[in-house]
Amino acid sequence: QLSCLLKMVTLNGIPKDLDSYPKDLLLFLSPSDYAATGSCSQFFINVGKANVDLLPREAPQRRQLLLEALECLKIPGTQINEENAEILGRLVCDLGGEYIRSSGGSLLKDLSQCGSFLPDQEEAIRDVISSGNTTFGPPAAWSAFTLSELSGLIPVLDHSILQQIPK
Repeated sequence: QLSCLLKMVTLNGIPKDLDSYPKDLLLFLSPSDYAATGSCSQFFINVGKANVDLLPREAPQRRQLLLEALECLKIPGTQINEENAEILGRLVCDLGGEYIRSSGGSLLKDLSQCGSFLPDQEEAIRDVISSGNTTFGPPAAWSAFTLSELSGLIPVLDHSILQQIPK
């Protein structure tokens, strides 16, 4: 339905007020199509607010969005800072384990909003948390606030991490 709606909206070209349309529409639009109305980073800020789960995780469109976002933000390696993580929004959920490890704790808060993880992502999240080198500190120093901030990651935590968290 969204794909069909986008065709209707863009029948006479990309509308200048595209930012006022539902963000989920943008999942079916290419950043190059959007370029006429704004910057690629603005496009990905809006895409990051969309429900990327409308596209299956393995969908070529979803993978292409992530690749184009990384290119737009000029991220050369696998390290993503908090500013870029905020722009990526829900696309952070598709980053592989190597990105999660390289970025340290800067992705944890964003990752906690993801619905599910692949095994290599789960392992990377546990590695980062176990290292203690995050803004949240080691699990032994966590508070109830920390747990609420990272609540989406709790199912990923293994016994060795959980037993370190103070009661």
